[in-house]
Amino acid sequence: MAGIVLSDRQRLDWLRLIRSESIGPRTFRSLMNRFGGAAAALDALPELVRQAGRTIRICPASEAEREFEALSRLSGRFIALGEADYPVPLQAIDSAPPLLAVLGQSGLLQRPGVALVGSRNASAAGLKFTARLARELGEADFTIVSGLARGIDTAAHEASLETGTVAVLAGGLDEIYPPQNITLARRITERGAIVSEMPLGWVARARDFPRRNRLVSGLSLGTVVVEAARRSGSLITARFANEQGRLVFGVPGSPLDPRAEGGNHLIREGATLCAEAAHVIEALEPLRQRELDLSPPPRLMRETVGEPAAEAMWDELDLPEIMPAPGYARQGDGFELEPASSSRSAGVADPARLVLDLLGPTPIALDDLVRASGLAAGEVGHVLVELELTGAVRRHPGGTLSRLAP
Repeated sequence: MAGIVLSDRQRLDWLRLIRSESIGPRTFRSLMNRFGGAAAALDALPELVRQAGRTIRICPASEAEREFEALSRLSGRFIALGEADYPVPLQAIDSAPPLLAVLGQSGLLQRPGVALVGSRNASAAGLKFTARLARELGEADFTIVSGLARGIDTAAHEASLETGTVAVLAGGLDEIYPPQNITLARRITERGAIVSEMPLGWVARARDFPRRNRLVSGLSLGTVVVEAARRSGSLITARFANEQGRLVFGVPGSPLDPRAEGGNHLIREGATLCAEAAHVIEALEPLRQRELDLSPPPRLMRETVGEPAAEAMWDELDLPEIMPAPGYARQGDGFELEPASSSRSAGVADPARLVLDLLGPTPIALDDLVRASGLAAGEVGHVLVELELTGAVRRHPGGTLSRLAP
């Protein structure tokens, strides 16, 4: 695919413009169209903001140069919107980042992608299904895209390391979040790719996670929600996918498990049911046989995914020709930062709570439960005896286990 070719000077001007205060993707595009280039837009900005009654900080050249050098030291690079190796699906969204920072195998961004998203506190059954889905989609030559969060995201990345995975960060490429996935991020950098639109050194805030989620869906032909509460960040990712004209899939689950509410709701609202990888492959195969249409996409589901947008993702410069920035509705704690440590890390404070959280109404094998918990088999067995005695867990024929409704 042919594209623009930026000089080093132009790339630096692009970075200065997008790193300037109150310049989001839409403002950037409008300024570029109005002035014909980033350098001219930077020259015009002081007078524009004066006319708007504002004061903003314009990114100095020295600061942009330091970020370029720091990214180069990490063996990363910036890909500009419109360049030949910029991901075509992402280019099609109306809030595409002008510059995408990439570490690792950037060629994976040219392959058709499928986003796998879901609960941070996933069940063992959900983790097992995610891993199987990721492996089989990878074997079908799809790149797996997710957000490097705990739970479903982690399972998706780990299962697709061999076939190709892309992790999208809410912070800078040097600020891996959550910390317990730093090792996984390094492995992804070696075999897959990690991308971000945020500056190096940027520590993710709550509002940055919706920004990330729009990129997760934007990089993908379809988004699969494996497990998610009715009010969660995963449903906002599904809403972004729907607005971007991408296919949305919901994995059905037991009505007794709150983690299944999101997927069941999506299916009810028109998402495609996903009970196996073949359902995704069959639906997406026609899309990867032709080049993605960059015209405004149709909505593929009813408008009830998530809730009406309530909070803008950027503080855009108030210019008459700038459309309002995309927004998102807060979904409970869906965009709150995770704790610095996880109960699944070393030194689990409450193994019984961990095991109980991994269990749901769907029976799961003991081996899968042990693997998902990260605990020793003997410790899991001891915990299960206690949970069975309290009536919290049921053992089924064949040795599978499920959680009983409280």
